Amino acid sequence: MQLSEEFDDLTEDYIRSRGWIRADEIIYDYKKAGEGNMNFVVRVQTTKKNFIIKQSRPYVEKYQQIAAPIERIEVEKKYYEYIKENEFLQKYSPEIKDYDPRYYTLVMQDLGYGSDFMGLYSKSDQINKNEIQELVQYLLVLHSLSVTNFPANDKMKALNHEHIFVYPFLEENGFDLNSIQPGLQELALGLKTDKGLKEKIALLGEKYLSTGNTLLHGDFYPGGWLKVDSGLKVIDPEFAFMGDAEFDLGVMLAHLKMAEVDPNLIHFCKDTYLENRKLDEELLNKYTAIEILRRLIGLAQLPLSLSLEVKKDLIDQAVKAF
Repeated sequence: MQLSEEFDDLTEDYIRSRGWIRADEIIYDYKKAGEGNMNFVVRVQTTKKNFIIKQSRPYVEKYQQIAAPIERIEVEKKYYEYIKENEFLQKYSPEIKDYDPRYYTLVMQDLGYGSDFMGLYSKSDQINKNEIQELVQYLLVLHSLSVTNFPANDKMKALNHEHIFVYPFLEENGFDLNSIQPGLQELALGLKTDKGLKEKIALLGEKYLSTGNTLLHGDFYPGGWLKVDSGLKVIDPEFAFMGDAEFDLGVMLAHLKMAEVDPNLIHFCKDTYLENRKLDEELLNKYTAIEILRRLIGLAQLPLSLSLEVKKDLIDQAVKAF
C-alpha cells in the first residue's frame, strides 16, 4: 500500500481500516505537509481532528533515482520513543499515534501550521539568539541521554556516508555543478583532484561510520527545525544513530555559516554548547567543514543565495580544517 498524493477510495479505506479515524468522521482535506526530502508526508484533516501520516519508501522522496532503506521510518519511531521519556525533549517532538510495519507508515500528532527555517538561506527568514539557545539546549539534553540498544541504522549511515564523504569528491560523478551555478564545477575541481585532502576526508568518513556512545539526531539542519504556534519543534530524525556529538553540532554550525547568520550568533551557538559539554574541537571543525563542502559541491544542494566568490571563501575555510 503506497499512499498517493491524491486522496482516493483506496487511501480512505486504508486509513479507516487502521482505526485512525472514527466511523462518523469525514476526511475533508488530504495534502502534502511540506516538501519532505526523505519521506512522503501528508496532513489529514477530518471533522474531528488533524494528523500527519509519514511513509518511507525504497527511495529518497526528493531524489527518487536514489535508493534508500525503507526501514528508516522504524528508526525515526524508535528515536521518538526514546526522547518521549525526557520531559524537556518531549515538548519539541510530535506524539506518535500509530505505526504500521507492513507499509512503513507512521501516524503522528499534527504540530500545527508553521514553517521550517529553510528561509534562512535566502534571507527571507531569520533566527534569533533565543531560538539558537533552544536548539543548542535540545542537542545538549539529547546528547546526555543514556541510550542502549538503539538501532545501528547502518544502511542510512552508509547512504549518508556516500553523499557526504564520497560522491561530492568524485571527479566524474555525473553531476554538472555548473547547472547549479556557472563556475561551480571548476571551483570544485580543485577539491576533487586533491589526493591528500581526499585521504583526510576518507579518514573522517571512517570515524563517522564507527559506532559512538551518543544518540544523535543525525540531520540537525534548518529543514528539521519548525516554528509553530506552540513554539520551536525538531523533526525528521530518520538519520539518527549512535555516534559523535561533534557531528550534530558541526552540521548545525555549517548551516548557520552557509546561511550567513550573524557571526556573533554562530559563536554564541558554539560557545553555549562547549560551555556545557566538552567536545573534540578539531573533530567538530572537521565535521562542520565536510558538511559545508558536501552541501556546496554535492547532490544535496540548498536554496543558497551565495555568490561564487562567497562559496569559494567558505570552501577555502573548510579545507583549512583538514
